[in-house]
Amino acid sequence: MRENYDKKMMEILQELPKDKVPQLLLHTCCAPCSSSVIARLSEYFSITVFYYNPNIEPKEEYLKRKNEQIRFLKEFPSVHPISFLDADYEPEVFLQMAKGFELEPEGGKRCHACYRLRLQKTAEVAKAKNFDFFTTSLTVSPYKNSQVINQIGKDLASIYQVPYLYSDFKKQDGYLKSILYSKQYQLYRQDYCGCRYSIYQKEEVSRDKQTLNEKI
Repeated sequence: MRENYDKKMMEILQELPKDKVPQLLLHTCCAPCSSSVIARLSEYFSITVFYYNPNIEPKEEYLKRKNEQIRFLKEFPSVHPISFLDADYEPEVFLQMAKGFELEPEGGKRCHACYRLRLQKTAEVAKAKNFDFFTTSLTVSPYKNSQVINQIGKDLASIYQVPYLYSDFKKQDGYLKSILYSKQYQLYRQDYCGCRYSIYQKEEVSRDKQTLNEKI
């Protein structure tokens, strides 16, 4: 049975203490995906955006997305202060993780392992720095499996003893709002997920479309 993780998040938000602002470590993959998430959560938390994405290639693309994330945080009028926490660029860590999963389709086991890789690092940092919660903006995307992401978050919360904020940020028009924020702030929106395998798939789809058009 599919869990309603948007409802679970709302239940957590309603139970937050009224006498202090909890600290949330929010993993993000890019400014567009983070935009509606931050807009929704900033009234409840003091957010630290954690940018850990060793899957993104090439490095120029990684830096472009990171700089757009930083720019958005500077320009967005959040209710509570937002901080940015950078991480090392470690593409070799992702490639080691992806061994054996190279031929998996987008959204398959390789992607699930990638979710865990990034969320585990987030949980480690949340534990080390005494955050009240950790979560990720990944569930805002209709191309990401929120059921899998939240189960990973739940497992890591048990391991690291830091509460995980359940989410399905695409709900309540979250994905649509992210598109609108992207237009409002003129954010760079990439046309592939991030890793070299998603680049290959994008190129393959493009070639298939070109071949089809040539036959018509």
